[in-house]
Amino acid sequence: MQAKSPVLVDIKSKPEAIAEALKTAFPDRGSINLGDPQNRDRNLGGIDYALLWRPDPDLFRRAPNLKVIFSGGAGVDHIVAMEGLPEVPIVRFADRSLTVRMSEWVVMQCLMHLRGVKVHEKHQREKFWGAPTAPEAAEVTVGMMGLGVLGQDAAAKLRAMGFNVIGWSRRAKAIEGMETFDAAGLDAFLARTDILVGLLPLTPETTGIYDRRLFGKLRSGGALGKPVFINAGRGKSQVQADLVEALEKGILGGASLDVFEVEPLPADDPLWRQENVVITPHDAAVSDEYALFRHVETQIARFERGDPLQYVVDRKTGY
Repeated sequence: MQAKSPVLVDIKSKPEAIAEALKTAFPDRGSINLGDPQNRDRNLGGIDYALLWRPDPDLFRRAPNLKVIFSGGAGVDHIVAMEGLPEVPIVRFADRSLTVRMSEWVVMQCLMHLRGVKVHEKHQREKFWGAPTAPEAAEVTVGMMGLGVLGQDAAAKLRAMGFNVIGWSRRAKAIEGMETFDAAGLDAFLARTDILVGLLPLTPETTGIYDRRLFGKLRSGGALGKPVFINAGRGKSQVQADLVEALEKGILGGASLDVFEVEPLPADDPLWRQENVVITPHDAAVSDEYALFRHVETQIARFERGDPLQYVVDRKTGY
């Protein structure tokens, strides 16, 4: 009986957690962890499956016979832009835990801006007994850009909290209980939006989409006074210089950011100095490594049975 190909794993974040989880993962085939120094020069020519998150640029040259590529997260832009990408299926990570974590982060940020948490923090530092008033969630419209699994789940939970939620995606989507807009309706969508939530994948069309022109089209004078920008999608979808300008000029009343053009965010970046900005270190929805490995095991089993893979990326759209 022919031995099963081990799974190649090239995930450089959380190396200790990855190594620990791999001790029990893929019991019928094993794995090759490129985070282990002893594997860095190993022959990878016989590998069928690779699980990747920001892999080394020469990986596809070293592993030329891959049959399926798995992304270590919901995003795949770090793979589809790589030189030498083979013509094999690319499977993104979709998991209940990742989805729930992202929705928790989005709901938390919307509530923080609704209730003026940054103002309360400032008053606390100043020992000032202020009395700012906040609108109800029902008075605020959240515009969700990106209506995939993550966007739809976050939208449902925001609606449960009482927010009015509308959605935008490049191609039209019909979602029960939510008004949606397509590419042609972007300006109308923005004009109705008090809190803009970005959960878009990174593609050539979405690179730099959050810029000064877009910020200027958001609704001003609504229940929050000034619009708010929340981004947990991809850092390169936002033009950070334009974002800082919009905050400093008062075009935006605040922001919550989990992703950035350069990560980690440099110490001299002006975003650190903005009192009305919440910064988190790209941890809104960290992939659980045990769930990730179970997902890969499930998809490999489907592939080897001859069943269609799930969550396959459309290379034309980039997601």
